[in-house]
Amino acid sequence: MGATLELKYFTSYWLKKLTNVVGDTPSAPVAPYANVPQAYTPVNATDWFIEESRIRGGYNNTSTDIGVKAHIVEDNPSNQNRFNSMIYSGVFNSRTGINQTNEFSVGEDITRSVDPAHGSIQKLYAEDTNLIIFQEDKVNRALIDKDAIFTAEGSALTTSGRLVIGQIIAYQGKYGIAKDPLSFAAYGYRKYFTDRKRGCVLRLSSNGEIVEISSFGMHDFFRDQLTNNSTVTDGIIGGWDNHTKNYVLSIQQPDTVVAGETVENFKTASFDEDVKGWTSLFSFKPDLMFSLTSTFFSSKTGKLYTHYGSSGYGNFYGDIFASDVTVVLNSQPSIVKVFKTVNYEGNNDWTVSSIIASSGDTALVPISKYGSVPNSLAILETEIFSNKFKRKENKFFANIINNSNPAAGEIVFGNNMTGVKGFFSTFIFRLDNTPNQKKELFAVSSDTVESSY
Repeated sequence: MGATLELKYFTSYWLKKLTNVVGDTPSAPVAPYANVPQAYTPVNATDWFIEESRIRGGYNNTSTDIGVKAHIVEDNPSNQNRFNSMIYSGVFNSRTGINQTNEFSVGEDITRSVDPAHGSIQKLYAEDTNLIIFQEDKVNRALIDKDAIFTAEGSALTTSGRLVIGQIIAYQGKYGIAKDPLSFAAYGYRKYFTDRKRGCVLRLSSNGEIVEISSFGMHDFFRDQLTNNSTVTDGIIGGWDNHTKNYVLSIQQPDTVVAGETVENFKTASFDEDVKGWTSLFSFKPDLMFSLTSTFFSSKTGKLYTHYGSSGYGNFYGDIFASDVTVVLNSQPSIVKVFKTVNYEGNNDWTVSSIIASSGDTALVPISKYGSVPNSLAILETEIFSNKFKRKENKFFANIINNSNPAAGEIVFGNNMTGVKGFFSTFIFRLDNTPNQKKELFAVSSDTVESSY
């Protein structure tokens, strides 16, 4: 009895594959093939496949016949994981309608490999006529549409040709991008990325020089942060802030649960080329960062946010954070001093949340912001004896009240004396951003007297 098969395409025909041949253990017959001899038993729909009966499937094109084929279909194809190689397809030209992006001819040399000893390729970045290749432990550049030959003296001469990816040249230095391609950001001819294996943040310039920008005052910080993050995949996010011209880097670690609440563990910092240093720590943990024209964007849990908008100062993803500025004062480094006061120039509303001297002395905090102008003796007395800033000649100052336990041998106990002792003192100024007002902090100082232990 013949079988009727419905074809969706009139230029196609069905071909049958054999899953069982004579001598193999036959499978149990499956309907509607119950009457088929057990020497061949179709099992499922993969026993059939469709092939074009006309070249390119066109109407009235040349028809083919069931016979010898110029190609075969491998039932058990094998694959290779070439982690250090690149492969490219045919050309694409939208103007002429040529699209060969799905063609990978094995008869042509369409692969280019880098040294596998430096790990896998993690990032490719095209810049003018060069292709920058970021491996785990090395950064290389390859010529695009040209090649280089070398003279007897070792000088490179660039030649044009049909070569897609030409000579691969390594940048100097044993640096790579590890497995953090998301840390990459570019602006102009500067490329920024991290190398967690070496605990550093790097900048690649147009002259081929790789500089450790993490060494600009933050070597210990990034060494510790990147080492702690060594087991996190894609836990380092980088982006270029075109609004402030800064490179923003977020080093993220797994969240922890404290007292039933999820605590995010991350450090987000920005690098400023103008001052050659890391200028700020931020209170947001992005999933992705990028710039479009002069606007800086970041994404969080599938939502896109713009920065420097009108939503408020310190407002990140709907949560308002206070602004903190840490200042270290040490006017005479080799002399033990008593820090008696804390003074600052700037706008009102700044408070001091922490004062710690190098000796371990602490001060009574917080030191509140400047209050209202006294209009009575009672208010004046309250203002004088309260732990808050006073205003004089458009500057703000406050006494430092020692809040430490008395040290051995002290004649006047610590909490009864004014000021904290030490070689230097660390002050943390804080600003509440709830009022959504711009407040500036220009300068910080302290009145000190020489002391001894």
